Amino acid sequence: MSQPPQKLRLGALIALVVGSMVGGGIFSLPQNMAARAEAGAILIGWGITAVGMLTLAFVFQTLANRKPELNSGVYAYAKAGFGDYMGFSSAWGYWISAWLGNVGYFILLFSTLGYYVPVFGEGNTPIAIACASVLLWAVHFLVLRGIKEAAFINQVTTVAKIVPLVMFIVIAGVAFKADIFVLDFWGHENPAFGSVMDQVRHMMLVTVFVFIGIEGASVYSARAEKRSDVGRATVIGFIGVLALLVLVNVLSLGIMTQPELAKLQNPSLAAVLEHIVGPWGALLISVGLAISLLGALLSWAMLCAEILFATAKDKTMPAFLAKENANHVPVNAMWLTNAMIQLFLLITLFSAGTYTSLIYLASSMILVPYLWSAGYALLLSGRGETYEQAPGERSKDLLIAATAVCYALWLLYAGGLKYLLLSALLYAPGVILFAKARHEQGKPLFTAIEKGIFTCVISGAGLAAYALYSGLLSL
Repeated sequence: MSQPPQKLRLGALIALVVGSMVGGGIFSLPQNMAARAEAGAILIGWGITAVGMLTLAFVFQTLANRKPELNSGVYAYAKAGFGDYMGFSSAWGYWISAWLGNVGYFILLFSTLGYYVPVFGEGNTPIAIACASVLLWAVHFLVLRGIKEAAFINQVTTVAKIVPLVMFIVIAGVAFKADIFVLDFWGHENPAFGSVMDQVRHMMLVTVFVFIGIEGASVYSARAEKRSDVGRATVIGFIGVLALLVLVNVLSLGIMTQPELAKLQNPSLAAVLEHIVGPWGALLISVGLAISLLGALLSWAMLCAEILFATAKDKTMPAFLAKENANHVPVNAMWLTNAMIQLFLLITLFSAGTYTSLIYLASSMILVPYLWSAGYALLLSGRGETYEQAPGERSKDLLIAATAVCYALWLLYAGGLKYLLLSALLYAPGVILFAKARHEQGKPLFTAIEKGIFTCVISGAGLAAYALYSGLLSL
């Protein structure tokens, strides 16, 4: 007999946000940042990121409270503000970003194990891909048992993976050396870095990837026990993760020099702690990373399925994706998601694509959903919609939304043309599912404005395909 849908409390929602954001990115942060910028630029970059991502967190909090009838976050906000195709594209981009991130997580997990078990290599050997596939389907069947059961396990793994990070922060704080931190503070001795603002721009997609998941609670808004918990979970999760990320990154810069950090293999945090305390430090971080990745894989498996399910329930995706099993888990959405992850795991056997290239592509795919959400908040506050009973809050929300829009546009610029074109190539095929959904409802495919937008997308996809074929572009 079918059980009633299970609701998620504040703790579970916070764990979803933190569990989604604290995946593999934080464990590779020292090398990823040092390869692109020096300490001064990194501090500026974190300042921009803190303001920009905080405004996005406030946007999701505001929209959850002001538009409680809109469930599933990024998709619903884009559709309400900018129409069906933009809503679909937001869901499609978010979904692709989510499962691409999971592919990267599988590679990083078995690359870490490869440090101790050489047969796993860098995470893309045949045995590594075979083991990753087994783990993928184990997570798949775990989630099929029920959202609440999976959310509980996610809470446990979230707590477990925070412990090694806190230990690192304490140990690195004691070992921190100011003279190493200020050495070539602005990167003038490394011409390849360019100007300070060039360095800031180059590190931006890394910061985006480590914050993907900030919208996790809003995606699950329909399953929240209390609607107000959605916004609270988003802001609490953001502040906690921001503190972890900045401390891990900045303290590492006072342990090893920039050239030393830039040459490390990922997960670089293991090598930094090993540098301080010896081999047991690397083992501690490796165990923490394994737990962290397992938790993140679980969180993102749930989020991937939920966004497809919500879009299908709203008739923007084809109806078959709205099917649930007896445990109220979107079963077809799960199968489609994990089939794509399995396909890309197999592709990594024959591709030169790396963990870093995968996370950059995942980051670029999520920029459009973030932009539409911020844009919708700007529309609401600009028109004064929902502010009739509280006009005093309108100016504050208008400023926050405008800042979030500017930040999202800055990220698109910082990501560069390469990832913009690759994103277009991934966005374009989504029109097949969109067309099927429109056909099911007997509606025309596009409005006049949507035709123009899709023309731009297909043009970008064509350029990307040609550039990949001719060798002008690569992962």
